[in-house]
Amino acid sequence: MFVTAYLAFVALAVLCASLELTARRLKSPQATQVAVANPAFRRFQKIFLKTYLLALWADWLQGPYLYKLYRHYSFLESQIAILYVCGLASCVLFAPAAGWLSQALGRRQTCVLFCFTYSVCCLTKLSRNYFVLILGRVLGGLSTSLLTTAFEAWYVHCHMDVHDFPKEWIPVTFSKVADWNHALAVGAGLVANMFAEWFELGPVAPFLLAIPSLVASQARFCRNCLEGLRCLLSDRRVLLLGGVQAIFESVLYIFVFLWTPVLEPHGPPLGIVFSCLMAASMAGSALFRLATSAHYRLQPGHLLCLAVLLAFFSFFMLTFSTAPGQPRPKESLFAFLLLELACGLYFPAVSFLQGRVIPMERRAGVLTWFRLPLNLLACLGLLALHGEVSGTGGGEAGSGTRHMFGGCAAMMLAALLAVVSLFTFGRNDADLRLEETKGEGEI
Repeated sequence: MFVTAYLAFVALAVLCASLELTARRLKSPQATQVAVANPAFRRFQKIFLKTYLLALWADWLQGPYLYKLYRHYSFLESQIAILYVCGLASCVLFAPAAGWLSQALGRRQTCVLFCFTYSVCCLTKLSRNYFVLILGRVLGGLSTSLLTTAFEAWYVHCHMDVHDFPKEWIPVTFSKVADWNHALAVGAGLVANMFAEWFELGPVAPFLLAIPSLVASQARFCRNCLEGLRCLLSDRRVLLLGGVQAIFESVLYIFVFLWTPVLEPHGPPLGIVFSCLMAASMAGSALFRLATSAHYRLQPGHLLCLAVLLAFFSFFMLTFSTAPGQPRPKESLFAFLLLELACGLYFPAVSFLQGRVIPMERRAGVLTWFRLPLNLLACLGLLALHGEVSGTGGGEAGSGTRHMFGGCAAMMLAALLAVVSLFTFGRNDADLRLEETKGEGEI
């Protein structure tokens, strides 16, 4: 597995570079060029990107070694599952308040609050006390809720109300965030692996490394939830899209918990494996841009269906590769890479559709409501896994993992039905198509 992880990383790096170059070469000229030519917009965009990308970098640094840190502290898998559940439950509790905090404290102050709470969350990882670690997970849930709402609310407010830039330029900035996000994730895996394993500083090192980035992000430095709920319930397209997002992304939370215990017993370098996973996601993102370019003109709706289908096949494979007593780690790694490839297709596709069906001024509030069922489903899944492990005394933990992957496959089938319903309902809806292909046929 050690050699396989490094070979996979090299192959995926070459694939990502090839897809990225091809996608850029075929990229159609759009309003992007007008926005980039505006010096005031470029200055404002640069300030936001430096702040937000530092926050995302700090978040990604904590990805590869969270589970291993808890194992390093000698906690049982059932205890670790409770820690994960506490983090997800915290997201559920704080998600509705995240949008309100932006209004009550101010958008900029809420971003500062995120940096403070996430820094404290990282510091709690120095403790071996279980209740201190639970407190850290609660703060992590609050911080995650703020990360996904506060920065976006701040940007949209400044873009439209302070600088009076055209709202059509907003996707230009968030497209850059999406492009950089994958590269940051890959780099975070490499840096985390370097400090935790190459320098032998242990699994707590990446969490301490995140704190300076959070401090730097803070130094560089929405609408309320009721309006978001009204928008969600008044538009069937928004409701169906929210269902797809809740199912798909809740399953990803379960995957985040399970990939380490599935692969770690076989000795792979976790930082390199994490970078491989992020590189596969980057390849999917580049593939999306290539497929939707003027040369191929595939619709985001088709690619969203493909992403959900690939995720289903990934979890279907994992139900066989994680059979108790007969683990096949290489097949599991391939399934995880396939799932991350699906994620690379999913996120830009769902982001495009959200931009078309959700009014920009209500986006933060609606996305807050999307995340409520998302985190609840993830909590229920992890609690079910914890129940299976505890009920068997840990002897059949592999069986619980396999059952969980089977449940994830079933959930992906439900997500596929929601996608089909969305595009059946909006068969002739021009908002669900790329502008270049409006009027050229149905999705």
